[in-house]
Amino acid sequence: MKKLFYAIFALLTSAVSAQQFLPAHKLQYAEQAISKLYVDSVDQEKLVEDAIVGMLKSLDPHSSYTNAKETQELNEPLEGSFSGIGISFNMATDTLYIIETIGGGPSERVGILPGDRILKVNDTVIAGVKMLNSDIMKRLRGPKGTDVDVTVLRYESGTPDTIDFRITRDDIPIFSVDAAYIVEPGVGYIRINKFGAETHKEFVEAVRKLQGEGMKDLILDLSDNGGGYLKASVDILGELLPSGSLAVFTEGLNSPKYEYSAFPSEKKPLLADGRLVVMMNQFSASASEITAGAIQDWDRGVVVGRRSFGKGLVQRPVPFPDGSMMRLTVAHYYTPTGRDIQKPYTKGNADAYAHDIIDRFNNGELMHEDSIKYVDSLKVKTLRLNRPIYGGGGISPDRFVGIDTTENTKYYRQVMAKGLINRFAIKTVDKDRKEILAKYPTDTDFLKGYTISDAQLQELYDMATAEKIDFNAEEAALSKPLFSMVLKGLIGRDIYDSSTYFKVYNQRDPMFRKALEVIRSKEYSDILTAPK
Repeated sequence: MKKLFYAIFALLTSAVSAQQFLPAHKLQYAEQAISKLYVDSVDQEKLVEDAIVGMLKSLDPHSSYTNAKETQELNEPLEGSFSGIGISFNMATDTLYIIETIGGGPSERVGILPGDRILKVNDTVIAGVKMLNSDIMKRLRGPKGTDVDVTVLRYESGTPDTIDFRITRDDIPIFSVDAAYIVEPGVGYIRINKFGAETHKEFVEAVRKLQGEGMKDLILDLSDNGGGYLKASVDILGELLPSGSLAVFTEGLNSPKYEYSAFPSEKKPLLADGRLVVMMNQFSASASEITAGAIQDWDRGVVVGRRSFGKGLVQRPVPFPDGSMMRLTVAHYYTPTGRDIQKPYTKGNADAYAHDIIDRFNNGELMHEDSIKYVDSLKVKTLRLNRPIYGGGGISPDRFVGIDTTENTKYYRQVMAKGLINRFAIKTVDKDRKEILAKYPTDTDFLKGYTISDAQLQELYDMATAEKIDFNAEEAALSKPLFSMVLKGLIGRDIYDSSTYFKVYNQRDPMFRKALEVIRSKEYSDILTAPK
């Protein structure tokens, strides 16, 4: 046995002399030694993957490794389309509830309706079975042109019926514009949830639609937008900034400085004129910060909300032949004034980095502007008006809007965590869809006329009690406006479309109300004025 050990060791070490021995050789030798000498059998692929993950953990918080399956799932939401049956759904009490069908998509073509429940996919019963969304999507998605058989449960005026459908899968678009509508005469609102391959195209279509309805000024909502493709951000900036304006630049130790300039898709930017307000919060990151940062640096608009996440590291994809991928940080993003978007971090300490948003909350930064610590050495001036703005991680707003926690009581959070608000909305739509549509043919009618009654709220509270959530009258009263708003928004979304939810939500959202106040008042021009 000892002779075998020395023979293997000699084989591993003979190829390279001590002078030639590099760190990469040490990793290779360790893997070979483990695979050949370890007492038990080992998964060589997992050994190597774990080693890669371990190396990346010692670097920055955003360098990462994904296996082939994870890589595909990660890229899909940004690519703009996939092949499937064309529905958006929600899991409600272990039942797949269809929120809406994609217009012109496979499900709509065969007659599936919002409100239907999918009970079975091919030969697999999915109703009443706890399944991850990813497991369900595996069954519904597949190559274009292939068939999938589904059985749905439909309620017609409260009477249940089961119907079998055969659906032929097709390419399904993934939309990144959640809502686009006229708020009031001359003022439009567009919400972008991510920056994907088709985001610029969707944005242009939304702008043209709203301009056709009289939009002059725009509220661009990037709150909770975690980013995506750099190109999508630069392309959108091409419709907002003067042609050829610097949008962002990148630079790193082994990556020379590279500048990205913004150009319109046609002869001139779609929104070269008119007021522009950008909404963002602590979860707005990456491409969202590039967009808001350039708009702020060029004094093109006003940023309203809270300091953004601070994700300003550039990852270069390093694909492996097996479909897996390493995303390696190679540079930093800098706004046109040279502000580093990336917030500070300690290499190898991902836990502290992940805890940053909680720290901001505990320090009061998310509620009170005077809790934000600005560093004078990181102060720069905007490019057109020489207004003072600050770097140091994330984009700080021109007008701060704090989180109002008054209505967000423990009782509300418990009811929300159990999924009861969504379940109640589904139950209401099942029972009252035809009646609501007859009384409110459009979502405009719905917004003006539909209200959540005390009886409906009591029914919700009773559902919570049945789920062993102790009723708290004081907290329920405090949260009543929040319960009513979310319920109305979800009911409106399920009956009309996703824009309806934001039309309801924005009526009470402090950040949106501040954005609207700024865009239509003297405050806008006061902010965008050169200091004396």
